[in-house]
Amino acid sequence: MKTHVLLAIGAVFMVVAGTVAQQSPKPPATFGFGRAATTAEIAAWDIDVGPDGAGLPPGQGTATEGAATYAAKCASCHGRTGKEGPNDVLVGRGPFPSGTDTESRRTIGNYWPYATTIFDYIRRAMPSPAPGSLTGNEVYGLVAFLLAQNEIIPNDAVMDATTLPKVVMPAHDKFVPDTRGSAKKSLREK
Repeated sequence: MKTHVLLAIGAVFMVVAGTVAQQSPKPPATFGFGRAATTAEIAAWDIDVGPDGAGLPPGQGTATEGAATYAAKCASCHGRTGKEGPNDVLVGRGPFPSGTDTESRRTIGNYWPYATTIFDYIRRAMPSPAPGSLTGNEVYGLVAFLLAQNEIIPNDAVMDATTLPKVVMPAHDKFVPDTRGSAKKSLREK
């Protein structure tokens, strides 16, 4: 008898649930807020820089110019010389850090494979309290300063869209390209 009662209650529940589901309104095709981004808005965010330098803006900077910007906008987080912290240490030419290496820290001088990536990162993410606020010349100067501090370029080198992609980073050959065609293909198909 208990089984029949439970089956009856279950059947009633299914009928009620089905009725409620059929009566639920469909979500709207649009929600009536927002708008399409303008070409200018898209261009303002389309600032990526490739390893080959594609996307670098006009401008230039030297280590001397970058030192002044670094002191004013970066030293409080990365230390007076880029070695002290408290945030990421930027200067150091120790061995390439490996998964088992607990002594070496990843720095611009021993880990970054492309100088252009340093430019891209600084322009997008720094300084921490106001990312994206640096001018192209300030970013070129900061990159020149950091590369000179890491003894990768001479102090008097001028960094710009032509010279920056030519800088060969110490860790460049530690990274290998992904030659798995299937992985690249599957990403394009999505």
